[in-house]
Amino acid sequence: MEIIRVNTPRGIELKGAMWGDNSMDTVVIMMSGICSNVFQNDLLPATGDLLNANNIAFIAGHAMDAFSMIAYSDLKNHKQVYTGVVFDDFNLVYEDVESYVKYAKDLGFKKIILAGHSLGSNKIIDYLGNTPDNFVDYFIVTSPVDLGYWWKVMPDLDKCLDAAKQFVAEGRNKEIVPYVFGNFSPMSAETVLNFYNAYHLKNCPVISQEGSTKSLESIKINGSFIIGGKDSMAAGDPRGFMEKINSYCKHPENNKVIVVPDASHIFYNKHNEYASVILECTEAATGVMV
Repeated sequence: MEIIRVNTPRGIELKGAMWGDNSMDTVVIMMSGICSNVFQNDLLPATGDLLNANNIAFIAGHAMDAFSMIAYSDLKNHKQVYTGVVFDDFNLVYEDVESYVKYAKDLGFKKIILAGHSLGSNKIIDYLGNTPDNFVDYFIVTSPVDLGYWWKVMPDLDKCLDAAKQFVAEGRNKEIVPYVFGNFSPMSAETVLNFYNAYHLKNCPVISQEGSTKSLESIKINGSFIIGGKDSMAAGDPRGFMEKINSYCKHPENNKVIVVPDASHIFYNKHNEYASVILECTEAATGVMV
């Protein structure tokens, strides 16, 4: 694995990670979820290691601020935990995804598979449903989030939003609010409000009915939808959640819905099983495209 630097049109440099190189025909780009990077999300290196061992390159696409982690003591697990993202601009996620795709294209990969996990899936849906380009050959959406539903079940959301609004009103936009967003990520006041108001990421509204399926309906390529059998973000029906999302695609019959048994939203202790599914999807997709 090596850290890569991906330039964006706005001049911000994104730090990602890459396994393999452009001597390989195929690359899988996976946009990570919120506050997720290769050093604290075992799902990413497990997938990168397995794909690389099978002559497939892998790029972990991080958000704008994925490396500004904060360490805190988790008394339940008796260990130090590293988390973030503290600062991000969710209005620019299309540009971030596009930058990783163009980075891979410029390296000369013959086939590009675009994947995402958790909020990273919402990001690639936004990109795929709106891009005029045809650079991506196949998609892999994993554990996307119905944000409208998440806002309803998230602990302390109202307290977090109220604190963020107060901080912004006082000109303290970049200060971290005193509530960990979603119980897992410290965020600056402006990032909290930017995330909450990111309507374009409400693109899987199959539980809450709050958002739009336009991006799903506009995706031009086929792909796979993967979810854990115990995903807590799927309102008790992971397969049904994913099948409903798939139903909005142009040709749902050409896509795959895959459930990883007993896996959670983050595939805890199931990272190797998840990596194997990604490898199978990639090999099947490249086999079809040859």
